[in-house]
Amino acid sequence: MPHPYVLLSAAVSLDGYLDDTGPERLLLSGPADFDRVDEVRASVDAILVGAGTIRADNPRLLVNSEERRAARTAAGLPEYPLKVTVSGTGDLDPEARFWHTGGEKVLYTTDQGAERARALGLATDVVPLGADLDWRRLLTHLHDVRGVRRLMVEGGGLIHTQLLTQGLADELQLVLAPLFVGDPKAPRLFGPGGYQGGRLRLLETRRIEDVVLMRYEPTAPGTGALAAAADHHWLALACELADLCPPSDTAFSVGAVVVAADGTELARGHSREGGDPLAHAEEAALAKLDPSDPRLAGATVYSSLEPCARRASRPAPCARLLLDAGVRRVVTAWREPDTFVRGADGSGVLAAGGAEVVVLPEHEQRAEAPNRHLL
Repeated sequence: MPHPYVLLSAAVSLDGYLDDTGPERLLLSGPADFDRVDEVRASVDAILVGAGTIRADNPRLLVNSEERRAARTAAGLPEYPLKVTVSGTGDLDPEARFWHTGGEKVLYTTDQGAERARALGLATDVVPLGADLDWRRLLTHLHDVRGVRRLMVEGGGLIHTQLLTQGLADELQLVLAPLFVGDPKAPRLFGPGGYQGGRLRLLETRRIEDVVLMRYEPTAPGTGALAAAADHHWLALACELADLCPPSDTAFSVGAVVVAADGTELARGHSREGGDPLAHAEEAALAKLDPSDPRLAGATVYSSLEPCARRASRPAPCARLLLDAGVRRVVTAWREPDTFVRGADGSGVLAAGGAEVVVLPEHEQRAEAPNRHLL
């Protein structure tokens, strides 16, 4: 299901701590970075913190700049982003500043936690998620019911760990402060868990006074039918590649990317690449790889349009080429319409051959864009 774009935001010491164990919160960055955070807050639809952060820091989570709040209002947005928290027990202080500042608030909790929260009279919309907390269900509710398209997550470490290990974080904004904490009892940014293999992609580094901002995005594909945040990044790239196709009135414009399980890009291609009027995107990408490359067996192929099941121009359709190459996971934005082949079902061919096909329809309009003249 569609989710918001999830941005994790945190500041840490050089040894990876979010705070020390003193009675006052450890300030890891300075005024310029606090202003940057305020700017990011003003740009999102919602800000989320865990219940532990509310208990430990008693935050307000406001957009402090009057100019930024005015710009939100002028754009037809609420003055403040929606404030969101998550608690399994629902046991939160009704007097915390979180509930009594800013605009709307929502608490996601369990069925049992909802009873506790309502009994406490928390000044918030309480949304039970069932017997247990389910991040995918929470994000879907934020997207579909509350209209959240960009979500900023400000902690704590457990929340960041869960979102990253479940493949639900689209971006990590990490500020590194030039100090050490060194106390094993202090809270750390990330805990143990099943993180993605390979390396994240560095998007930006920026010096802000004496701290450094680093922005990363995950690259490792999801597994099975569950889409990870990186799946959206790679599929968006495939849709961009479709724009490179030479125009045609007799064939679709499609982009494709082959990505190893650790997030390494293996190859990319697009329709009619290299001046070949018959080349399909998946075919062009696979042609750049050694068929014996062992990484193909664990790779995911991203294609802006469902791989073809039948074609007259070449002996093997793309769905068969992918299966023969050992690919067992395909992510696509758009099922092939009947424009040229009636009853096309590349997904069915792939599934019958043992491959998992994941369709992310939120990218469909982007995949259709270079093909609108054919529709």
